[in-house]
Amino acid sequence: MSFGVYVTGVLFQTASFVSFLLISHGYCITCERLSLTERRTTASLGCVFYLTLVGYRASVPYFAVLLILNYMISFYVIFHHISQNLAVLREQLSFIEDENVQAMHDAVYAKYIMFKKFQGAMQIVAMAETVIYMNMDKSSQNYWLRLLIREWAQFCIFLYIGWTFRSQDMAPRFSVMPTLKPKENTIIPPIYSMEMDAKSFKEFRSQEWNIGVPMPYSNYEKQKDSVLVIIQHPR
Repeated sequence: MSFGVYVTGVLFQTASFVSFLLISHGYCITCERLSLTERRTTASLGCVFYLTLVGYRASVPYFAVLLILNYMISFYVIFHHISQNLAVLREQLSFIEDENVQAMHDAVYAKYIMFKKFQGAMQIVAMAETVIYMNMDKSSQNYWLRLLIREWAQFCIFLYIGWTFRSQDMAPRFSVMPTLKPKENTIIPPIYSMEMDAKSFKEFRSQEWNIGVPMPYSNYEKQKDSVLVIIQHPR
């Protein structure tokens, strides 16, 4: 049982922190996929975190210091990217209010609230991990009790994060996001509504308009001034 706790604990914590890193980058929230640099950074931090955690659990000298350093770097990256995404979403919300583009307000506000909740949850995780690793008592009398409290605390935190990012009927146009994060400041694409009857919709053809189809990233530089048009199917 101790060996099972050891193995599953290491894998569980590694997978959890990789998931936290992906969410903090805005994966499937503010961008469809991560850039090559972001993928490499996430994979590198995950591998180093796994190795240092194994060394710490095996009581290898100096690995406790390496684990604390890795925790600090991981939490810094997570909170840094959360702050960046919140700043971008605040700019988009102010742009929406100034330009009166109400069609995108609910979608952007939903993303902003999700990141705010995730930021609060990660602050609790950081505080919980700090308290756990400050308790260096190695006696076996209270080991299983401390382990039970720790696992239940982590389970409640992860349940809250999972509930926040659960699959649900998102706000309209929630999925309107760039394929990759552009390096320059992101601006909400304008949304125009138009009406047509069923016959006109059936006969509608235009090579210049992308209707509900993501634009390839390779053509992004050529089509910066393009307009996204969403046509609702007549019912």
